[in-house]
Amino acid sequence: MALKFRNLFGPKAIEKSKSTQIEDVFRQAQSLQQHGQLAQATAAYRSILELHPDHWESLNAIAAITLQGGDLERAVQLFDEVIVRKSDHAEAHYKRANALNGLGRWEAALASFDQAIAANPQYANAYCNRGTVLERLNRWDEALANYDRTVSLNSGDFLAYYNRGSVLKRLERFDEALASYERAIALKSDYAEAYVNRGNVLQELQRHEEAVASYDRAIQLKPIFAEAFQARGSSLFNLGRFEAAIASYDQAITLKPDYKFIPGMRRYAKMQICNWDDLAPDLERLTQGLRDRSAVCSPFPALALVDSATQQRLAAEIWVREQCPYNAALGAIPARPRTDKIRIGYFSADFRSHPVSALTAELFETHDRSRFEITAFAFGPEAGDAMRTRLERAFDRFLDVRDQSDMEVASLARKIGIDIAVDLGGFTEHCRTRIFALRAAPIQVNYLGYPGTMGAEYMDYLIGDRTVVPEAQQRHYTEKIVYLPDSYLPHDSSRTISETVFRREELGLPPTGFVFCCFNNSYKITPDTFDGWMRILSRVENSVLWLSQNNPTAAGNLRQEAARRGVDGRRLIFANRMSSLPEHLARHRVADLFLDTRPYNAHATAIDALWAGLPVLTCVGEGFAARVAASLLKAIELPELITSTAEQYEELAVQLAANPQRLAQIRQQLASNRLKTPLFDTRAFTRHLEAAYARIHERYQADMPPEHIYVESSISLVPGAYS
Repeated sequence: MALKFRNLFGPKAIEKSKSTQIEDVFRQAQSLQQHGQLAQATAAYRSILELHPDHWESLNAIAAITLQGGDLERAVQLFDEVIVRKSDHAEAHYKRANALNGLGRWEAALASFDQAIAANPQYANAYCNRGTVLERLNRWDEALANYDRTVSLNSGDFLAYYNRGSVLKRLERFDEALASYERAIALKSDYAEAYVNRGNVLQELQRHEEAVASYDRAIQLKPIFAEAFQARGSSLFNLGRFEAAIASYDQAITLKPDYKFIPGMRRYAKMQICNWDDLAPDLERLTQGLRDRSAVCSPFPALALVDSATQQRLAAEIWVREQCPYNAALGAIPARPRTDKIRIGYFSADFRSHPVSALTAELFETHDRSRFEITAFAFGPEAGDAMRTRLERAFDRFLDVRDQSDMEVASLARKIGIDIAVDLGGFTEHCRTRIFALRAAPIQVNYLGYPGTMGAEYMDYLIGDRTVVPEAQQRHYTEKIVYLPDSYLPHDSSRTISETVFRREELGLPPTGFVFCCFNNSYKITPDTFDGWMRILSRVENSVLWLSQNNPTAAGNLRQEAARRGVDGRRLIFANRMSSLPEHLARHRVADLFLDTRPYNAHATAIDALWAGLPVLTCVGEGFAARVAASLLKAIELPELITSTAEQYEELAVQLAANPQRLAQIRQQLASNRLKTPLFDTRAFTRHLEAAYARIHERYQADMPPEHIYVESSISLVPGAYS
């Protein structure tokens, strides 16, 4: 083809001017390029350059073909040559920037986009692509401004609206993000990716039914869209439609076998309904994946699936690596001088009717305001309940930061001088770990909501006790441990218990016989735990097991599992959720013994039982989550209810059921200890926690790195003594 074009300059074309001949060849080369005959087009453009080396249009076309072919380095070089010949050519600067973007040379790409815009201030596509580079650099506000400029120049640019929605979601401006995705869909109704992202925003807004509908539309448009199936599974999970969620996760794995974190979520969804099919091979795959440092399981499910502090740390570290690594965008926090009060920031999505707040409300109210200033950073779902009202009064400053980005929240915490930032959520629902990845405060603490290490270099301390984190296990925690003297778990001693005296029959229980009880979530019930329960029921005649009905499917599956083990499924009684917490606490009195789960113990549910006077029998495991009930029992001075093997646990349960006098003595001891031992002494607990805060703040002031802290119980006897 090149030779053919060269012939155009021969004797037969002598009557044409050289410029006309070049124009003819150029048009033919463009036609070849438009029809996808790129090699022939390139040869034609080169034939022009042999005769006219300064023909920048041909050089620009070759550069564009090179970019299209994926040779980005060579494309940059060719566009450089174009720009030497035509320095104000906006398209050359724009395409050069795209090549640099593909090479990950983002600062250079930005400069090239700037030159394109300088040459053509109305270049909408340049603004749009410049926005994508700014996203890469985590310069979210600037990226948004570029997308806004794009749509002001071209209101029909669906991609700009789509990208704009992504940035607004990243900035947690969910309503605006939703509107932007809606506009993108209006402009391009067959764009499956927009429906998925729209669904993701609806998830953030807790509009899960609408999210599922959006994912369904994406799948209809693109049946092999793994991301849509994964996200759909998450919404279905949040709706409690666990079987449908599992099916959706299965589809995602089929389409994308290495999809990150889905294997763990799929198994976690199956645990919600007590579906234990293929549990052993699933756990083997998960543990091997964690050993290989693969992204197979998010941290929270790992707590319930494996009783291994090593594996749980790996799950956390992998999650941090993939989802929330350290972010230096705000820079280091300058050293701060000592002030009259230590400023504590509590960060949580659960400042509402939630177990975390039920445990901490009195703690916040009893903080020593002469020494501490406490600020709440609330970013959970909207709540207008009584607990929210109580908490708003409990803090010196209560900040609703739902609509602020992670960077804005971290910046705000720095601005108001928070000395110690306490993450009450860890890796739980609605968590905002990236706030801490940005360094919200000089000292950052993992406490309460997530019972395990966060595996993050930017979390300095974890608050625990000698039971939940034995000294021999410190290596399994990236944080330094703050050891409180009794139990790490706080309590609200103002919680009332209804005077209602429930009859067994009205709770669905038989009129006689021993009542074993466990109100833990269904995902905490493992086959090993259930096997033990069924052996106990088999040995204790006329006994029943009273469980919380988390969902009907779990109840049905557990009854079937009981029958498989030779126990009549009707001996499992399921308690419905009560809207009244005082009455829920009161109904504990009908039960005889609370049977704990492992590897994820009763935490708030054990506190409820003990507060209501119901003894809790536990079996300790290795991880933090598997040692919490033991911590509580030690603090209330009932260590005889702590076992260390399944055999001891089952034997003690049977013995207590067979010996009413011994069990009555334990109940009497529990009632006597309830208000005399450390577990429910919230004021003493608060003094201990404040002593810990003072100690870690003192180390910071002395320019000393974090270290394990041991708080002794004697300090509670001297108000205001913190060392």
